[in-house]
Amino acid sequence: MANTDVQAPDMADVDRIVRLAFGTMAAQTLRTAVRLRVVELIGDQQRPAAEVAADAGAEPQPMTRLLRALASLGLLNEHTPDSFSVAPAGALLDSRRPDSLTSLVRLFTEPVIARAWEHLDDSVRTGDIAFDAVYGTDFFSHLAQHPELSAEFNAAMSQAAGASAAVLPGAYDFGRFTKVTDVGGGDGTLLAAVLDAHPRLTGVLYDTAEGLGQARKTLQQHGLMERCSLIAGDFFRSVPEGSDLYLIKSVLHDWTDEQAVTILSRCREVLPPGGRVLIVEPVLPEVVDTDAEAHAADGGITYLSDLNMLVNLGGRERTRKDFEEVCRRAGLSLTSVTPLTEAAPFSLLEASALT
Repeated sequence: MANTDVQAPDMADVDRIVRLAFGTMAAQTLRTAVRLRVVELIGDQQRPAAEVAADAGAEPQPMTRLLRALASLGLLNEHTPDSFSVAPAGALLDSRRPDSLTSLVRLFTEPVIARAWEHLDDSVRTGDIAFDAVYGTDFFSHLAQHPELSAEFNAAMSQAAGASAAVLPGAYDFGRFTKVTDVGGGDGTLLAAVLDAHPRLTGVLYDTAEGLGQARKTLQQHGLMERCSLIAGDFFRSVPEGSDLYLIKSVLHDWTDEQAVTILSRCREVLPPGGRVLIVEPVLPEVVDTDAEAHAADGGITYLSDLNMLVNLGGRERTRKDFEEVCRRAGLSLTSVTPLTEAAPFSLLEASALT
């Protein structure tokens, strides 16, 4: 007999589940908007959908439906039937803007990445990396074999570093150091911001050859080629010596605890007396904070990132205790953790040599 005592669900809860279930569709709507350059075609005016369709090489009626979906997501505004303008959030999908997020959208809606997510249940059951099983190689080896995807990854990481690059130079006392090595620093967006703000500081940008693919252009744009060296290498094997500050942003979460310990150990091996290791990553609370303010600040993104590390890379997001442990195993002592509130969910984690 059916249970007649079950209360009807709160419609807000129903709406939450439905929206989450439609999440993949929303992501692909975003991807299509970027691929068709919808925001750039509309520009800073109102435009009829038919004109946007013609410029995009698309059919008018399907384009109208796409633009209305984007309006419903808060990215466009529909003023009169079939006439649209760009909303403030949608403007971030204009690739011509310095704060554009188009590469980030392309990367995280890329079928190569999305395909591994189809096997999340397998990764949860086994702990194995779904990406490796699907493609027969690890994520970074795959990037090395696909230069276009590697360039997109570098561009996305540069865009992701934008908020941190705007905040970090003034959030830490870089003035007490003479030389900083950015370990796994990619195209140099973060290091360039630090060097720009601290003219007496010199730098080293250290990454794989693929990771440094766009770095020279970044440093040239900032006029930093004389103050910053580019060194290609493998941070599992060694880290360049000669700096008194080693900066590591959004690197450790890509790797297992054992691999994170190895990276930090390489930094510890070349750390001079008084030197520091500065880690920039999200720090998970010990218990998930579901209050409205915390959710608004993060929206669950860090936990989804944690699952992305599980399925695509094998790494993980970490709590303060987790960071303390990997630092300790590498011969380092975690001395402070400072949230970057203007670049949430990132924090600054300073470590010194363990005595």
